[in-house]
Amino acid sequence: MEKKVFVYDKPFQVEGGQVLPRLEVGYVCSKGGYHGQKVIWLCHAVTASADPRDWWAQITGPGLMFDTEKYFVICANSLGSCFGSSGPASINPLNGQPYYFDFPKVTVRDSINAFYLLCQHLGITKIDLLVGASMGGFHAQEFAIMHPELIKRAVFMATTSRVTPWLTAFEETQRMALEADPTFRLRRDLKGGLAGLKCARGIAIMSYRCEEGYNIKQWEDSEDIVFADKAASYQRYQGSKFVRDFDAYSYWYLTYVVDSINVGRGRGGVEAALKMIKCPATVITLSTDILFPPVDMEPMARMMGADYHVIQTHFGHDGFLIEFPQMEAIIGPIVKEACK
Repeated sequence: MEKKVFVYDKPFQVEGGQVLPRLEVGYVCSKGGYHGQKVIWLCHAVTASADPRDWWAQITGPGLMFDTEKYFVICANSLGSCFGSSGPASINPLNGQPYYFDFPKVTVRDSINAFYLLCQHLGITKIDLLVGASMGGFHAQEFAIMHPELIKRAVFMATTSRVTPWLTAFEETQRMALEADPTFRLRRDLKGGLAGLKCARGIAIMSYRCEEGYNIKQWEDSEDIVFADKAASYQRYQGSKFVRDFDAYSYWYLTYVVDSINVGRGRGGVEAALKMIKCPATVITLSTDILFPPVDMEPMARMMGADYHVIQTHFGHDGFLIEFPQMEAIIGPIVKEACK
């Protein structure tokens, strides 16, 4: 696969009314470009890059389920992120400086408008299979609603159609952690807010996993330990590892992208919006997901008339990054059918 950046040198208006003077969309796609092959469009999770080999390496690549030689596999980076698309770390062409907090808050729909411009640039007129997990599921649903003529088949995994108060509480708590770092509001470089970012990431990790998974992986090895430390060390490690590749400003903006999810906004409600999806769809939930539990995803599947599956996992929301045999058993036949 190869990394590219699509540049749109025209004003781009976002849903909040502000205008970006220049738009960039980072994306990763099968080598050689698009030449009429069957298209598999993958939508990434909130802090993932646009390179699916970073998070779905077990199922993306030559000879794998998402075969990058047989199909044109593509993933575009969400607006507001720091992996190639326009965001707060991007350079504002009007002053030659990073946007920081001058960047407008963007929504899921803004990213889909950008992705559609990318489709037009590449000459893609049909997406044979659209797959999105977590925030990628937000994007995939909006894609299927906003451009039903483009999508032939869709899979929505570990996601929702409208942000819940429970999820917004997690996002706001992470923003509070960022804002508690006194360096976060300084415009001196992109290293501001890193202590807050480590804390925010630790909060997020807890929401991505569940008690069962922590108790399996982080149980103390000794029966005689005085102060439990294994889970604490894990949290600190995850925070320190994350800040090597991510900045606090992009993270802050992406929490608002999550808060923007509501397919029913301006469309008469969630159910009316989901009925606008015209392609056959499959909804996949994870048995221990505390962010998007089966009790919430099953009604969503019914509203859109989709097939519904539950993957069994000990690892909560992160199961979509772990339970590959179960994923392949469900999605593999869909790939073959959609891309035949």
